Parts: sequence; structure tokens; C-alpha cells
Amino acid sequence: MPEARSWQVREWLRHRVSRGRREFDRARGRGLYEWDRVRARIRREWRRMPRERQRTWQLVTVSAATGLVVAVVSVLVAGPWDGGQRTAERARATDDRAPDDGRDGGPGRPAPSAPPVLAALGARPAPKSPDSGGDAVPPPTGAGLADTLEPLLDDSALGDERSVAVMDVTTGQQVFGSKAGTAAVPASTIKLATGAAALSALGPDHRIRTSVVAGAGRGDIVLVGGGDPTLTARAVKGDDHPAALRQLADATARALKKRGPGPYRLDYDTSLYSGSKLHPIGPNENLSPVVPLMADEGRKDDSDHGPAPRAEDPAADAAGTFASMLRDRGVEVTGEPGSSKAAKGARTVASVRSQPLSSLVERMLTNSDNDIAEALSRQTALAAGKPASFAGGAKAVTQRLRKLGLPLTGARIADGSGLDRADHVSAGLLAQVLVRAADRDHPQLRSLLTGLPVAGFSGTLRTRYAQDAVGRGVVRAKTGTLTGVNTLAGSVVDADGRLLVFAFMTNGTTDADGAQRALDRMASALANCGCR
Repeated sequence: MPEARSWQVREWLRHRVSRGRREFDRARGRGLYEWDRVRARIRREWRRMPRERQRTWQLVTVSAATGLVVAVVSVLVAGPWDGGQRTAERARATDDRAPDDGRDGGPGRPAPSAPPVLAALGARPAPKSPDSGGDAVPPPTGAGLADTLEPLLDDSALGDERSVAVMDVTTGQQVFGSKAGTAAVPASTIKLATGAAALSALGPDHRIRTSVVAGAGRGDIVLVGGGDPTLTARAVKGDDHPAALRQLADATARALKKRGPGPYRLDYDTSLYSGSKLHPIGPNENLSPVVPLMADEGRKDDSDHGPAPRAEDPAADAAGTFASMLRDRGVEVTGEPGSSKAAKGARTVASVRSQPLSSLVERMLTNSDNDIAEALSRQTALAAGKPASFAGGAKAVTQRLRKLGLPLTGARIADGSGLDRADHVSAGLLAQVLVRAADRDHPQLRSLLTGLPVAGFSGTLRTRYAQDAVGRGVVRAKTGTLTGVNTLAGSVVDADGRLLVFAFMTNGTTDADGAQRALDRMASALANCGCR
């Protein structure tokens, strides 16, 4: 038996140290420190090795031990820990988020941004080594992924139509697929496509403006809706918050006091959007009538996420609230606000702007926010010079996806939220959207990754993945749920440290909870698999 070459020793040592660190991280995430299991596995592999290689590797054992000690010290220094997660991270990740209750609805506060490691993993070529096909982190193989995923695809809880796409972010290649090009109903995972189109059309720094302009008469003012569903009438604190109706009232009152004592008449303008205000599914607690002016998404309770009673006329309600705020600030406002159209080029009295589009996309994805999704579809239409309607938004989003070079065979986009069962896209399309988001040539799409819910901790994945699940805290994915439809699309770092994106789709399910668990097991299997 020839003696092992030095580079083989280095690669074996690197692989064992890396795996030891990963197993420690997983044990830490479950609140258990299973070093005995890790040591036993290494000892078994050691006993199976030829004596000649054992003698060679004994020379570098000290280096291996040193590397493991450094990893442990780094973990301890990064504390304090609480239940397997840094307390600071838990405070950010476990903000009050809505579970995936089968209705994919509801806004919440902006999602905590993911660390930039996601972009780095997908954007920079890895260092080369002699036996890894050009990358220091070995890629999975199609055969390895098939061995892992195909048995899980046989789960009886999954529906009659099942499709899967798994892609390697570094190469941009699909490494496993099962009917990956077949279009199916995506439910809320279509929000990934909506977000990609809006970010591509407008850029991540774009902000939506709500303004007050001078009306036709001397005492007339008009509240003009710009399409920001996150505009809030509630008290806000700090600098990082949605556009506030109270701040707009403050600025308007100051400007009007300089203009004259009044009285003033307030109207409101919703002419930015066209077509039907109601989604094809009709009135629904998961979505307000789609209009360009609303406060707190037209919610009639104090909730900020999940299903809620909605106003029949969110624009009129927002204008009425704004009139009351002006009166509280000493401005005399006569009568009740009426609907009118502001004159083109009317002088701006005051305005507020939404958070950046990147933050809106994060919030949309984390909480599966239907109101934001429909607003972003219309913002994409406006950027393309199309009517800001359901049909105009669908056409504009489709065109933007085509410009990004995404596979649209069999695709049909009918809305921005995924509530419409007429939506059909493939698992391959959803996976490639995520690959584009990780591509260094498309930095404007990065919030599609940072906004993904974290398994077991945030958004619609908060209540999924048990405490000891391998994917907990590792899988980041957008959920999709309608009656008979369950989907999951996101990213995961596998056991070898390779960044993968995936899309799992199933239609025709009869057990929603069982289907969700089956999809979660598939994502966890990717996290636990080197799959070579």
C-alpha cells in the first residue's frame, strides 16, 4: 500500500475537522453536545484504515485537535447561549410572527436581515483542491440526492402531483430534479417571482411615496395614494419604521399653518390603480381590497399580521383618519373626505416615503404578506408603463422574469400573492429565481434570500420544524399553502458546506399538516446530507 500523499492528508484532515465542527453546531442547536458520537464515528473510520495511512496521519493528529479546540472556543466566545442559539440572534429571529396557518396571509414588522454569508457563498468561487472537481467544498451529486430525496417523495401525505428542483448555487446548475419543468399551482411561493420582478424593475432602494397636494380651490388639499400598503396610522418609534400617517399629518399641519388659517377641505385620490379592487377570490380576511391608499392594510383590529377583518373601503377610512389627525393638530377640516383626482403637476404640500423596496420584499416573504405582494405587482406594472391592475401586474411580472432569463415554459402568472389558483409555475423557475438572488451579478435581488423565513424561528416557519429537527435554524424557505396545495422553496447549506436552493411543490394533497411535514423532512434531509 503506497503512502498517502501530503495533499491527501491535508484534504482528509480538512474534511474531518469541518465535519466535526458541523456536527458540533447541530448538537449545539438541539441543546446537546454529542461529542461522544462524533468521536466514535471518527474512531470507527480510523480502525478501518490501513496501518500505513494511520502512521502518516498520526503525524498531523495534533493539528486536527487544535482545529477542533479553536472551533469550540469560537462558539463559546460568541455567546451567551440560550437553548442552542445566541440570545441576541433569538431576540431578532423570534419577533412575533404568524405561523403558516394554511392561509398565507398577514403583514408584520420587517424581517431581520440575514448575515451576508448567504451572498458570499453563492457569489464567490471556492478555492480549488486536487480531488474536489475545482471547489474546496465538494458539490453534491445527482445520484446522492436521488438516494436521499426519492424515498421521501414517496410519502403518502404528498399529493398526486409532485415536483422538485435542487440547484447548486456556486455552479448555477440543477443537481436533482423530478418533473422540475412541469408547471403547478405554487400558492404563496409565487411571491418569490413577484419580489424578483419588482426588485429588478425598481431597484432595492426604491421607496413608495404618499403625498398631500394642493387641490383646485384655495382651501382644497388632496391625499394621494402612491401604493404603500405599509403606511401606518399607529404610533411609531425609532428611525426604522413604515411610513407614518401621523408624520404626514405633522408635516401637512405645519405647511398649512404657513399657508393660512383655513378652513380646508380634504379629498383623497386613488386613481393610480385601475381595474377591479377585489381579488378574484372575493372579500377575504387575508387581503384587503387592492387600492393605492390604505392605513395598516385596512385592518379593523390592532393586529399587524395574519388574517383579520378588513375595511370595505380602506382609502376612505385612511382619509377619514388623516382628517382627524389634522384636526388634532389645529387644522380646521370641513366635512368628510371625498374621492377626487388631483390635478397633474399639483404642488406638493407634504409627503412621506415607505421603507426601501428591499425591506418590503423581506416583510412580504417572511410573513407571506398578500397586501404587499399585490402592491409590488402593481408597482412593477407602473414601472413598465402598464395599467396598475391584476392583469397589468401579471403581464409586467412575466416580462421581467423573462428579462432575467428564467424558464417560463408552461408558466401563467395571474396575481402577485399566489391566492389565485390560476397561477402556474414550475419548481425549476422558483429554484432559478433563488439562484439569481445569490448571483453576484444580481445584487438587487439579494433580499429574496434575506427575507426567507428561518425554520423554527421566524415568519411562516416559526412553528414548523421541531426543537431537535436537523433543519431547524438552517433551512430558510418561503411557504405556500392553499387547500390541496403545499409548496416550499428556499435555501440550505448542506453537510459539506455547499449552498443549495430548492423548490418542492405538491398539488392534490388531502392532509395539509402531513404534507407540510413531508416537505420539511425533505428540506432537513438536504441540510443533513453531503449527498455525494
